[in-house]
Amino acid sequence: LVGALVLCLLVIVLTPALSAAVLIGASVVLLGAVGLGSYALFQGQRILLDPSFPMAAGLVSMIFMSSANYLREERRRRRIRTAFGQYVSRDLVDRLAESEGSLTLGGETRQLTLLFSDVRGFTAIAESFREDPAALTQLMNRLLTSLSNAILERGGTIDKFMGDAVMAFWNAPLDHPEHARSACAAALGMIAAVDRLNADRSAEAQAGGPAFLPMNVGIGINTGTCTVGNMGSDMRFDYTAVGDPVNLASRLEGQSQTYGCPVIVGSATEAAARDAFAFLEIDLIRVKGKLQAERIFALLGDAAFRGTPAFGDAAAANARMLDAYRAQDWDGAAAALAEVEALSPRFGGRLAGYLALYRRRIAGGRAAPPGEGWDGVYDATNK
Repeated sequence: LVGALVLCLLVIVLTPALSAAVLIGASVVLLGAVGLGSYALFQGQRILLDPSFPMAAGLVSMIFMSSANYLREERRRRRIRTAFGQYVSRDLVDRLAESEGSLTLGGETRQLTLLFSDVRGFTAIAESFREDPAALTQLMNRLLTSLSNAILERGGTIDKFMGDAVMAFWNAPLDHPEHARSACAAALGMIAAVDRLNADRSAEAQAGGPAFLPMNVGIGINTGTCTVGNMGSDMRFDYTAVGDPVNLASRLEGQSQTYGCPVIVGSATEAAARDAFAFLEIDLIRVKGKLQAERIFALLGDAAFRGTPAFGDAAAANARMLDAYRAQDWDGAAAALAEVEALSPRFGGRLAGYLALYRRRIAGGRAAPPGEGWDGVYDATNK
C-alpha cells in the first residue's frame, strides 16, 4: 500500500510538469524500478513484496493524469482559437495554439505596421440601395471578405471593422519580421480585389442586376512602436493596438483622398520596404492633431514596377519638382511637374489627382508666395 501510494503521488506530481514523451519514459523507469526492486528483495533478502498492485496503481494513475492533461490542453487550444479566430488567419491561429509562450495578453510594446482602409463615396453607394438594404449588406460582406482575405493571406491581424472601414496590423500577436513589406503587399492586394469586385458587379448590372456604382478604397499605412493587447472594459474588450503610429496611419488613410492616391504610407514604412515596392514621395505633411511633420509616399506598385524605366524617370522628375516647390522656385516646379505629367499615362491614371493638386499649389504659390519662413510643410485641415 505504501509503495502504491508513493508511486501514485510521483505520477500526480510529475505529470503536469512533463511532456507526454518524457512522462512515458519516466513511468517506464518508475514501474521498472518497482519490479526490479521486488525481485532484488526476494533474491537477496528472501522478502517477497508483490509488485503487481503498486505497478497497476501507478499505471492507472498515469493513464488518468495523461487523459486530464490532454483534455486541459484541448481546452486551452480551443480558447486561443476562439479568441483569435476572428482576427487572424487559420494558420496563425494554429501557430498560436502551438506557441503559448509567444502569446502575451493584457498589453505589450511592439513594433507594428498598421493599415487603415475606407471606401470612397460609400454614402452614394448606400443611397443607391435605399430600397434594398439587404442587398447593401450582401455587397458589404463581399467587399469586406475580399479585403480580409488580402490581409489574412499576408499574415495580418484584423483589429476591427468600422462600417465600411477596416483596421489591421502586422507583427502581433506573433512575430512577423517582414511586417512592413507584408502590409504593403496586402494593400496592393486589396486594391486588386476591389478592382475584381467592381468588374464582377459591372457584369452583374449588365445582366440585369442592381445598378453599378464603382467602389474605391483609400488606404493608409504606418510603422511604429505601439502597445498591443486586450483592451477595453471589464465587460467587453478587444485585441487592439494603441499609440501615436496608429493615429498617424488613420490620418494617412484620410489623406489618400486629398492626394488622389489609393495607398499612402509613412516614412518608417517606406524605409522598411523601400527595396521591394515602388514608392513615390508626395509631400511633407503635418496631419491634423499633430505637431511633427511626416514625409509621406504613394505606394504605386511592386518591385517589378519599381524597376521599370517609366517609374524611375517619373520618380526623378517628381523629386526635382518637390525640391523646386519647397524652394519656392515655381517655374522649376512647374517644368518638373510637366515631366511627371508626360509620363503619367504609363501609371494608368493613378497620379491624376496628385498632379492636379500640385498644379493648384504651384499656381497658388505664384499668386501668393508663402515667404522666407516657410518650411515646405503642408498643414492638413481635414482628417
